[in-house]
Amino acid sequence: MKGTVLYGPRDVRFEEREAPRLIKPTDAIIKITAACVCGSDLWPYRGISPVTQPVSMGHEYCGIVEEVGSAVKAVKPGQFVIGSFFASDNTCPNCQAGYQSSCLQRELVGGAQAPLLRVPLADGTLVATPEVPRDDLIPSLLTLSDVMGTGWFAADAANVKPGKTVVIVGDGAVGLLGVLSARQMGAGRIIAMSRHEARQKLARDFGATDIVPGRGDEGVARIKELTGGLGADSVLECVGTQESMMQAVRSTRPGGYVGYVGVPHGVQLKGDELFFTHVRLHGGPAPVRRYLPELIKLVWNGKINPGKVFDLTLPLDQVAEGYRAMDERRAIKALLRP
Repeated sequence: MKGTVLYGPRDVRFEEREAPRLIKPTDAIIKITAACVCGSDLWPYRGISPVTQPVSMGHEYCGIVEEVGSAVKAVKPGQFVIGSFFASDNTCPNCQAGYQSSCLQRELVGGAQAPLLRVPLADGTLVATPEVPRDDLIPSLLTLSDVMGTGWFAADAANVKPGKTVVIVGDGAVGLLGVLSARQMGAGRIIAMSRHEARQKLARDFGATDIVPGRGDEGVARIKELTGGLGADSVLECVGTQESMMQAVRSTRPGGYVGYVGVPHGVQLKGDELFFTHVRLHGGPAPVRRYLPELIKLVWNGKINPGKVFDLTLPLDQVAEGYRAMDERRAIKALLRP
């Protein structure tokens, strides 16, 4: 079997590797229907996160169950399933509290940019759709494996409520789907921070009422201007840099919420500054599994179409071009089909 392997900065190869097999009785093997390149994949691709040995890439996936271990009861061969980037048992105290990405047995799911994938803890990780979906639903269902679930968690963590003002910092796929999530949750005003025309247009399509192209102090000043000097009720931080986090905190009104889901790189918060903001922070790796049943229903019933974030579709063997296009910001998100 061929799959995607990252050897080092900007060195992505689609090459022979061992096909996955059942290792534990709780495993399942999935035939991938669609995978994609994630914005977080660009951190090691750019050399910002070090790569010390070849790594099988891909953690967003959906497809048909091929084989299950003897202990798997919740899914069966032939079903179309979606799972999170963290495998979870969905029964431990953390899972029961809704934080499956902090499951006591959690395992990172990797290697999804390939024809086949092994998913550990299949009963707790995978959710089947009502039936095998139409092909036009595949892109939207794929987003539920990560970026839509992560955008939804950002909005949930930021306590987005009907009629409130929401700011989204970041115009990648997660930020754009944070816009969609905020709209679905009934936000009254949704301010997307973006300086890229194509992404601004998609943000509008997803429900943004305002666009702010400024960053840093300039961006914060514009948010304050738009909110009568107060700041937003809820801010979604969807990047993971020092600038984006401080922009989020400083754009939030006292008593407001920041939901942060950008994988942090070099982020440091000064206690004395945070102390006097009265801003509430919550975030981390999204518990995608918590939201999968609800989000599948929304996609299945045509209520949301998050698959619009994919603006490049490639055959799996051209995965390196998907990385290049996203790295060069020629694409928001690259969809891969085996």
